[in-house]
Amino acid sequence: MKLSTLTSQYIAYKQGMGMRFRTEARTLQSFCRAMGDIDVADVAADRVRAYIAGAGPVTRFWHRKYEVLRGFYRFAVARGYTTSAPLPKIIPKAPQFVPYIFSHEELQRLLDASVCCKSPRSKLQPYTCRMLILLLFGAALRISEALSLTLADVDLPAGVLTIRESKFYKTRLVPMGPGLTSALSSYVSQRAKEHSTKPNSALFLTRKGTPLVRYTAENIFRRLRVRAGVLRNDGGHYQPRLHDLRHTAAVHRLVSWYREGADVLRLLPKLATYLGYVHIAATQHYLTLTADLMREASRRFENYAQGGQHE
Repeated sequence: MKLSTLTSQYIAYKQGMGMRFRTEARTLQSFCRAMGDIDVADVAADRVRAYIAGAGPVTRFWHRKYEVLRGFYRFAVARGYTTSAPLPKIIPKAPQFVPYIFSHEELQRLLDASVCCKSPRSKLQPYTCRMLILLLFGAALRISEALSLTLADVDLPAGVLTIRESKFYKTRLVPMGPGLTSALSSYVSQRAKEHSTKPNSALFLTRKGTPLVRYTAENIFRRLRVRAGVLRNDGGHYQPRLHDLRHTAAVHRLVSWYREGADVLRLLPKLATYLGYVHIAATQHYLTLTADLMREASRRFENYAQGGQHE
């Protein structure tokens, strides 16, 4: 059987089980293009290794591609379309990924830099770019969650966002603070002057009135970051990303709790819920150790060690 035909069957099988399988489908489609129009049994191991390795150093993307292909070849072998999986036998260890945590001053510079979108050549209006940054940080949303919002999902009087079928296929309510609610209210009013106000209309639209997609948002953010002079100099493989605003929101909240003397251990499950996780352990991915966080945690421990009240 042709590789492209079997991958289509596999994608349909996974999605028929209720999985979204969108990212995995893109990986498999990319794999088919790289291998060409050949039979599944004719795919050579060296070409598979080259596809997974890509160009540059090993990153987590290597492992994501490997996992997708491992699932596909289990499907293919179980149905007799090939006798074995031509996957690498040695799995390299990827370097630990460390997200970038924006300072408050850097966040302000990013917001100020949104004026660069005034150019008619920009796909976004400045006020749209600014609101996207504010919402990703202020509500700690995933990019996909923010871009999936419609006007019907925004309850301004209550200050609540409805996030529908997020990463784990659950719908959750995300409360907003007064400042973020006010900013979003102003954005919606300005948006209404140029675009549709139908409830099912996307909250974030391009200058032409089409729903904003992730690729466009990330491209614009890269230019915005350069204009704002927000660059990574800690040896990290990646420059600051749009998704790092979510990491930043979680870390800043933790630092704030420490400074307020709050019971952090009791509040962590609430942070996990707010971020859209079922288990608190998943939140650890977002709590990157920063100088501010280390300093506040050290102060808390020092106070306890000197006989202060333990939280």
